[in-house]
Amino acid sequence: MSNPARSAPDDRGTTPRRAVVIGAGTAGLLAAAALDPYAEVTVVERDVLPDGPVPRKGLPQARHAHLLLSGGARAMEELLPGVTAAWLAAGARRIPMPTGFVSLTAQGWLRRWPEMEFMISCSRDLLDSVLRDQVAGKDRVTVVDGTELLGLEGDASRVTGVRVRTRDGEQRVLPADLVVDASGRGSRSSVWLDALGVAPAPLDEVDSGLTYASRVFRAPAGTENYPVVGVQPDPAQPVPGRSATIVPLEGGRWLVTLSGTREGQPTDSAEEFEPFARDLRHPVVGELIAHAQPLTDVAISRSTINRRRFFEKVKGWPEGFVALGDAVATYNPVYGHGMSVAAQGALALRGQLAEHGIAAPGLARRVQRAVALPVTIAWELAAGTDIRYPGAIGEQPRATRKLLGRYVDRLLRTAAGRPLVAQAFLAAATLSAPLTTLLRPEIVVAVLRGPRRPPLTAPPLTAEERETVLGAPQASGAPTPG
Repeated sequence: MSNPARSAPDDRGTTPRRAVVIGAGTAGLLAAAALDPYAEVTVVERDVLPDGPVPRKGLPQARHAHLLLSGGARAMEELLPGVTAAWLAAGARRIPMPTGFVSLTAQGWLRRWPEMEFMISCSRDLLDSVLRDQVAGKDRVTVVDGTELLGLEGDASRVTGVRVRTRDGEQRVLPADLVVDASGRGSRSSVWLDALGVAPAPLDEVDSGLTYASRVFRAPAGTENYPVVGVQPDPAQPVPGRSATIVPLEGGRWLVTLSGTREGQPTDSAEEFEPFARDLRHPVVGELIAHAQPLTDVAISRSTINRRRFFEKVKGWPEGFVALGDAVATYNPVYGHGMSVAAQGALALRGQLAEHGIAAPGLARRVQRAVALPVTIAWELAAGTDIRYPGAIGEQPRATRKLLGRYVDRLLRTAAGRPLVAQAFLAAATLSAPLTTLLRPEIVVAVLRGPRRPPLTAPPLTAEERETVLGAPQASGAPTPG
């Protein structure tokens, strides 16, 4: 997949600038969109990219649940105006949160209040296909697929390009004023930089032993507007963290993803899939999928370690090189932050380019520091929770983080019965606001006071939603949304 690029001057001079982006996944496509006004952009992708929303080899994680949260969706819309409408036209759904969200959090069922945030729900294949189409329409972007990256050109002070091997076996050097690594969780940037003599970046890992198991179902008739349904674990309990989520997909399908930490993992057995979902803190996901038709086998993934490289802390960071998205940090996918962090990182890249220009001294370090801001929010939410599960491997939380964990537990319990706190929680959880939002004085006071309403004792499905799938009206005394 490619389109011809044309020469165009950088907006700060007459010399055409060139950029190379490694990877044509979500982060790479968004990086190309961010760079487009400032350089001719070549996106180098190892896979042969498909036409349309179909799977590709280098993205096995696409078989599992992907939710694009509002903080990421807004960033993508800013980078590619009109992309949200294009997703919806292709079959995606815009789901209001918590209105369209039936969620058992660690501290109880979240009430379905009027919209506070939102998510875009569709398959990862559709999401990336629309992004590819949007980026392919840009005259200054060329996507070169079937091309392997062999290493970086330059030295410890400056990266000047990349070495690649094309699909016909030819080796070439692509010169660049800026190289952006957006090659995902399999990134070899640490190896490439080491070969140039760049000091290694500090690394942090938290491994909860999480395993994912996913299966696609034909959704029951009449569920075109059905909510996302999820059951999450309580990390305060000394048991493995296990969850289940139903995500609506285009084409009248449900993607159901189960997960479990060490000693509580799901398997690839189709016979064990529904029983696992029924054996969680609430059986609602298992009850619902019992009325849906399986369309696929069970897909398993164990590449779920939380891993962060602190590139922003490297002394003598080279000019001309930036890492974005999963190349910087990967998270337990249950939190749904990966794509949103990548989008906000690309937006940070564009902001630094607009302020300083692509050839400005120190640009790469400024970008890496700006990228670290959304990464830190997602990291604290994911790693801070996962380290609490039995058998988790990583640095144990210190007193300050433990205190914050207890505060968040109380905040979640309050959010289940107080809309002001629910709104603050969702703003932070969707990366629409910084974590400090949870510490605003009015939020702290509300958390100390606790919930205004008693906890719900059952999933807040409407009578119509229950009857549509389960064939039974809502029981007397069961909760209603809101």
